[in-house]
Amino acid sequence: MPAATSRDVVDRLLHLTANGPTEEMADVFSEDAVFEMPFLPPGLPQPEAGREAFRAHLQGAVGVQEFEAVDRVRIHETTDPDVVIAEYRLHGRVVATEKRFASDIVMIARVRDGLIIWSRSYSNPLDSAIAFDTIYDLFAGLTAA
Repeated sequence: MPAATSRDVVDRLLHLTANGPTEEMADVFSEDAVFEMPFLPPGLPQPEAGREAFRAHLQGAVGVQEFEAVDRVRIHETTDPDVVIAEYRLHGRVVATEKRFASDIVMIARVRDGLIIWSRSYSNPLDSAIAFDTIYDLFAGLTAA
């Protein structure tokens, strides 16, 4: 069986994400994977590196939010066969507020040996702040900075 391409690996992650958050999402990442999220709201720390840290994050998200679908998927292959760019919309619901969300996300991923070793994801922090009823906290963080 041929090795999974970078595109195959990202497709697998998006498939798992559509029914997440689930621990299996962590299995697509290398043991020492690096996660970057430059557009996190003020005050939120960057995710810790490593598959098990990501798995713990996913476990913490169960019961907090539910993902319902991923659509508008466009995957762009680059001149580097290890790097792909995925654009997609993630639909879900915040359990505590019952608010639904649809977040447009752009993820750049570097894949090696069938696992994501590095990813950088961009999404609009307003989408999450509205769904989690933390919009005023976001504005307070922005004005205090």
